[in-house]
Amino acid sequence: MKVAVTGAAGRTGGLVVKKLVERKDQFEARAVVRNASSKSKLAGLPDTAIFEVDLARGGADAFLPAFSGCDAVVIATSGVPVLKPLSLIPVFWAKLTGKTGVSPEFSWKEGQFPEQVDWLGQKAQIDAAKKAGVKKVVLVSSMGGTDPSNNLNKLGGGNILQWKRKAEQYLIASGLTYTIIHPGGLIDEPDGQREIRLGVDDTLIKETVRSIPRGDVAELCVQSLKLKAAENRAFDCVSRKPGDGQPTKDFEALLTGMPKNCDYSINSQYP
Repeated sequence: MKVAVTGAAGRTGGLVVKKLVERKDQFEARAVVRNASSKSKLAGLPDTAIFEVDLARGGADAFLPAFSGCDAVVIATSGVPVLKPLSLIPVFWAKLTGKTGVSPEFSWKEGQFPEQVDWLGQKAQIDAAKKAGVKKVVLVSSMGGTDPSNNLNKLGGGNILQWKRKAEQYLIASGLTYTIIHPGGLIDEPDGQREIRLGVDDTLIKETVRSIPRGDVAELCVQSLKLKAAENRAFDCVSRKPGDGQPTKDFEALLTGMPKNCDYSINSQYP
């Protein structure tokens, strides 16, 4: 199976590429990165399998060389908020004085506002996948999209979860076979050591543990490429703490054991 991964230089997308490369008997990986400086992060891939596409400048046609001949695409692109350093001063002062409700402020780099990356950029990728004859798209999104007041939407006034959710609905309406994965808080800890839990419609946000290792999300992406139980599914995922439950190994059982899909009639309004 030929698979193109966008956002391949990111921490989650890079792990997806790594897992595909490790399974050369099953997959042929291609990586899509923003610029040439990211190529050094993709050990194990020849230059011919790495494509440069800047979401801020390229439309759907910019992705066609990377997607051409592929069976599947994993979309792991996302807007990344940038901390405003001076905003930490009132935060530190609040801690010293016992004041509450003071939070740091964030902004977005030029050309990387959530509307551009998480909506228009992902829309371009979905259009390109369809045009290139790709059979399946796996989209890595985020939990929280049912709640417009979620704190992630307030970062830099970006409404990032709302734009992500709009892209998800666009993918569902595209006619492509899809899997949409909504991870909880992403953590950089070893994967394969925890029990993964699935849910829908942000019910897992109420759980005590709302995080999941990036590597476990990457494994879910890779497993979803071939499993019938992952076709045309949208779900949330978190993990238990190591030692609490058994590490997830049977992903088909995991998916068939949770037959529900996210309900996109919940909060269907966007900015």
